[in-house]
Amino acid sequence: MMTPADALKRLVEVLDRLAIPYMVGGSVASSIHGIARPTMDVDLVAALPPSQVDRFAAELRGDFYADPQMIRAALAEGRPFNLIHYASAFKFDIFPVLPDPYHQLQLQRRVMAEATQFGEVAIRCAVATAEDTVLAKLEWYRAGGETSERQWNDLRGMVRVRGPLLDLEYLRQWAPQLGVEDLLERLLAG
Repeated sequence: MMTPADALKRLVEVLDRLAIPYMVGGSVASSIHGIARPTMDVDLVAALPPSQVDRFAAELRGDFYADPQMIRAALAEGRPFNLIHYASAFKFDIFPVLPDPYHQLQLQRRVMAEATQFGEVAIRCAVATAEDTVLAKLEWYRAGGETSERQWNDLRGMVRVRGPLLDLEYLRQWAPQLGVEDLLERLLAG
């Protein structure tokens, strides 16, 4: 029986084989950089060019629900699309890389890490840096009306684990541009 770990490994192998730049974000990234917690999906950012959509979907065929027409439509509108792993029913949300300087830089800064939150085996994959994960989580927290305890706990866990290793200059450079400067300072103040 295939597991979410198998699904992530398979997806990463396809992205690597097709040379599609990607990074894992969301709760998987915050678990890598902070305190692990279970998740029901994986968020990835991928620079999937429209010219590779058919090949990408074909490579995943049999293991994933990956509709090339739906993927193309989502990319054309600059919105995420879903992949569903048949054997585990695990969901992957694939976000396009936004064209602004911050999101371009975020993808360039990705790091290789081992995702271990799915248990049985560590999966080596590209992951958003701790700083970029903090900024993304702050954006999601703000967009959600600043009510998600889960998001805030993820953020506190990253600060607790990474603490002095966080690049505060980088965080303070981008937080105002992303509209989360006040949340960053509240987070850092404890």
